[in-house]
Amino acid sequence: MITRRDTLAGLLGAVAVPHIGRAEIPSSVSNVASAAVPGLPDVPRMLDLPAMGRRTGRRGGTLRMLISGQRDVRLIPIYSYARLMAYGPELKLEPDILAGVEQEGERQFTLHLRPGHRWSDGSPFTAEDFRYTFEDVISNTDLYKSGLPPELMAGDTPVDFAVIDDLTVRYTFASPVPAFLSKLAAPLPTVLFMPSAYLKQFHTSYTDGAALTRLAEEQKVDDWKRLHMKMSRSIRPENPDLPTLEAWMPRTAPPAEQFVFDRNPYFHRVDQAGTQLPYVDRITLNVASSEIILAKTATGESDLQMAGLDFIDYTLLRRAEKAHDLNVALWRKSQGSAVALYPNLNCADTVWRNLFRDVRMRRALSVAIDREEINKALFFGLGTESADTVIPESPLFRPEYATAWAQHDPDLANTLLDELGLTDRGGGNIRLLPDGRQAGIVVETAGESTLETDVLALVRDHFRAVGLALYIRSSQRDVFRSRALAGLVQVSVWAGLDNGVPDADTFPGELAPTTGDQLQWPLWGSWYAAGGAAGEAPDLPVAQQMLDLLVKWQNSVDPEDRTTVWHEMLALKADQVFSIGTVNGALQPVVRNARLVNVPDKALYGFEPTSFLGAYLPDTFFLDEGA
Repeated sequence: MITRRDTLAGLLGAVAVPHIGRAEIPSSVSNVASAAVPGLPDVPRMLDLPAMGRRTGRRGGTLRMLISGQRDVRLIPIYSYARLMAYGPELKLEPDILAGVEQEGERQFTLHLRPGHRWSDGSPFTAEDFRYTFEDVISNTDLYKSGLPPELMAGDTPVDFAVIDDLTVRYTFASPVPAFLSKLAAPLPTVLFMPSAYLKQFHTSYTDGAALTRLAEEQKVDDWKRLHMKMSRSIRPENPDLPTLEAWMPRTAPPAEQFVFDRNPYFHRVDQAGTQLPYVDRITLNVASSEIILAKTATGESDLQMAGLDFIDYTLLRRAEKAHDLNVALWRKSQGSAVALYPNLNCADTVWRNLFRDVRMRRALSVAIDREEINKALFFGLGTESADTVIPESPLFRPEYATAWAQHDPDLANTLLDELGLTDRGGGNIRLLPDGRQAGIVVETAGESTLETDVLALVRDHFRAVGLALYIRSSQRDVFRSRALAGLVQVSVWAGLDNGVPDADTFPGELAPTTGDQLQWPLWGSWYAAGGAAGEAPDLPVAQQMLDLLVKWQNSVDPEDRTTVWHEMLALKADQVFSIGTVNGALQPVVRNARLVNVPDKALYGFEPTSFLGAYLPDTFFLDEGA
């Protein structure tokens, strides 16, 4: 369960700063003097491994992993999970890269950096990296056309940024922003800093036009703006020269069949004995098609594998344990649903758009699904049949959210579809749309998950029983996302809520249209994320109601008020069935080389809040050659 970090932070360990008399964030993980170890900050973050029930390791070795495509190089900074603030194994929020944080009234946040901390290229990590990012990048309309990201706004008012000294910066908002610190701990965090010493060579304010033109030509881009964007992209680490603060730094430029990440010699964490982390010297990501990741994992070609595996692979993996010196654990997925359907309320096809915007259609699709069959056939009955909502580990869980419109009731589905006017039938007893077309729903996938395809094969039969046809269209993730944003997708399939274990202080942005990645309303989400400069403004009252509730949550100072708003949003989501869940609480195989130490046997697995592996500190994993 995520705990509330109600009183928030000042300085930790031995960092000396002026006392400002604000609430402090304590840390269960210490900062200790580095004893001048080369490459370490003066006050590194110390992880007491025995106190965490883990073994003290030794440095060295290469960790092999498999990915299904070059785009998945982005998994390493997600797994590595070095963040200004971070969730730990117990899902408590605490300073990580930061030495400490001070806050006043959830409006003002003063961030203190670690003296002596350096980027992976050895350049100092200082307040200048924050100033450059705020003033020269995200406030530069050539680079950020839509202005500051929503995370740095309080309503329509931008944050006030100030450099206090070389190791201290301050963000002051016009009104409370309760999610500011938790967003710094996200798998894809709010961008507050970039390696300024490196990136200034690609910026028009610091480099003359002729040099920028030459660099742009070398990188095969049109102008300095695209040059800066390409060279600064850290979410997908494709530039080996871009300095990082992560545990491992990229050494390979795409395209490649193997991507190498080497340990960062300036990483800021140590174990209790003072040994700099990470223990593992090198990670290799070997590209393999999604169809053979299971086979390669089962024959010992990966030292740590989760991506590309599903619970239906568990039996085969267990059989391979002894033959290939593997250990197979099962982590509980933290998503709201292992597989969910997303009717596109922004569908360009007006007939389907009008149907999907009618709650009766979404409810009919939901109650047509036999979740018990899916659970038994694909999860051996070990999952929980549920709508797409928070799971029991969340303090916000209520049974009625899980059961809302999640019963298998074909008669009710037929009644709802008849009420919509879909009473005429054509060939195969399939209903006809108002314009005479067959009511054939095309469900699009990213083509990465056999589990999704297996679920859809069952749902196809469930839909046919109520007079709807279902067709599966598989593509690649980039194409899939582009089609959704263009309104070309009718229904998508993906996992449910990324964070199924929120508490009242977690930002409830997943429940409202806030990003273009939300497959149920990508255009509305893009509009919100771009401050109205892209996408479309929501024109469905219940979608706007979600945004109004989001604002209400943001303006709530009392934790009880935030809890109330969360429940209002969860209840509205359950009633309106914006996404259609199937089974949650599913189990994720985590396969490791039997010599790999400190990988938990039991854990929550998901993008948020655990950053897949990140919250479990993979920098402490090590290969025990004597095992």
